[in-house]
Amino acid sequence: MGDQRNTQNSTLKTDSALIIFGKAPIPGLVKTRLCPPLTPDEAATLQGSLVLDVAERSRSVGRLDRFLACTPSREHVFFKVLEERQGLALMDQVGDDLGARMDQAFRDVFALGYKRLLLVGTDVPTLPASAYSQALDLLSDHDLVLGPSEDGGYYLIGLKKPAPGLFTEIPWSTEQVCALTRKKAEALGLKTALLPVCRDIDRIEDLLALAREAGLEAIGDRQGAIGAGAPPIAHRPSPIAQGLSHRTAGVIQMLAGRLRSRMDVKREA
Repeated sequence: MGDQRNTQNSTLKTDSALIIFGKAPIPGLVKTRLCPPLTPDEAATLQGSLVLDVAERSRSVGRLDRFLACTPSREHVFFKVLEERQGLALMDQVGDDLGARMDQAFRDVFALGYKRLLLVGTDVPTLPASAYSQALDLLSDHDLVLGPSEDGGYYLIGLKKPAPGLFTEIPWSTEQVCALTRKKAEALGLKTALLPVCRDIDRIEDLLALAREAGLEAIGDRQGAIGAGAPPIAHRPSPIAQGLSHRTAGVIQMLAGRLRSRMDVKREA
């Protein structure tokens, strides 16, 4: 294992681990498919909150050691703070494309002696900590676990051993990702289990749909009509809103309100 990865563990506390694939919230380098209409700074604010969500929620799963696979570098101050405050072991993402980076991360962490590994992205803010426990349970009698996303990709993948064949010749960031991965798994003789389908936030339509379903868009509109200095409007949160952290719900509400204001300005112009 290369010395750039801070993944050394002399004694494993458990036989299972979670690898979080995270990007530092650098404006212009993250959530670029949301820009425009979001500004690079707004997209970076959302990205930072999403990474924090996964780090905070996964901490409650006692059955997992946790690694944060970082890009552009584990030396970025954002990751160093997470290492200190969240107890994450840092490693760099290494590889020419997403598939190569995931494959390398699995290889590196399996080499430490773990028997079950989960790898998760940071694009599903409603993903509960219970999803990790469910995935581990499914790996007891399956070789592969996938968490499909509504756009045809997957937000989580779990394995009991390296499977490099799953990550080659996949058109990443397309609606074919999950289906092709399942076909590859079948060809490799891997027994596959699926988690519930979730919506990830990759496009502006995803962000606005989540704001609408969580009741955050309407709240932002009503609050704006009263005035920015008024006390927050009391409301009954939807089940989706309850699945969001207070921080991310606030970010989404803010962004939805700003987008609505920009649309109003365009109509008046």
